[in-house]
Amino acid sequence: MSKENRIVFLGTPDFSVPILQSLVEAGYPVVGVVSQPDRPVGRKRVLEPTPVKQAALELGLPLIQPERIRHEEAVAMLAQWQPDVLITAAYGQLIPERILNMPRIAPLNVHASLLPMYRGASPIQRAILHGDGETGVSIMTMVKEMDAGPVWAQERLDILPNENYGELSARLSSLGAKLLLTTLPEIINCTIQSKEQDGAKATFAPRLTRDDEWLDFADSANHIVNKIRALAPSPGVSVWLGDKVLKVWYATSVEMPFSESQPGQVLDITEDGIIVACQTGAIAIQHIQAAGKKAMSGVEFSRGYRNLVGSMLKGKQ
Repeated sequence: MSKENRIVFLGTPDFSVPILQSLVEAGYPVVGVVSQPDRPVGRKRVLEPTPVKQAALELGLPLIQPERIRHEEAVAMLAQWQPDVLITAAYGQLIPERILNMPRIAPLNVHASLLPMYRGASPIQRAILHGDGETGVSIMTMVKEMDAGPVWAQERLDILPNENYGELSARLSSLGAKLLLTTLPEIINCTIQSKEQDGAKATFAPRLTRDDEWLDFADSANHIVNKIRALAPSPGVSVWLGDKVLKVWYATSVEMPFSESQPGQVLDITEDGIIVACQTGAIAIQHIQAAGKKAMSGVEFSRGYRNLVGSMLKGKQ
């Protein structure tokens, strides 16, 4: 029976959790879980468990959190678990070949793109950032080259207008869990064939950096709106207003109300929000947050700034 095969699961963020839960709920024996170490978060740098760690503890599953998966102690523990199938979903580290060679059946990955598009660490964010209309999930066999292995199955998903990273990630995670449960028995029972990727069509989704977390009003309004969507609800994008750093959580593209303006200039306050000029077009900031304050609407925020209209919002300094 396919559900007698031993599974080791590797994952870290919220995206990974429904996939792990679905395996357990379907009756697969998950004999071990690997997640990234707990990291400090927030302004107070409080150490918090990863979402997968929390899920594994709630499910009563054995868990390790090595600083590096390639370290001998981690490799030894995975070997001790004797996996038939290794499954990763947004784990966050490259898996060395000696671990990829461990499972008797296959090392599989649930990847949040339609491979060979967006190989890499940030496929969901990059799809939104580039203004794509659709994305999807792929079930693939892991190989030494990142996200380049043969694909077993794919499922497409439309990206909804104004959908942000968190919302799209949740829908892709649910889709990935369903696709994995459909495909896994076929892989185990050898009733499906994988298909090699066309490397010539590969695009890449490198890990986001701190520089990506700043808005640049020299970009187009549409690109700026997509960037805000792509980084919400975490880590968010920032701007300077004078000597204050603000987080911008939601904005829409609007027509430029004035022909003479500079990128980053606050042009007006309307019921749509704080109207800011971009290189082409303008955006209406509808959800914004000052450091140490709660998030609020653009209109609410503007009430605390007498001379907001005419001021300049700037990117990284």
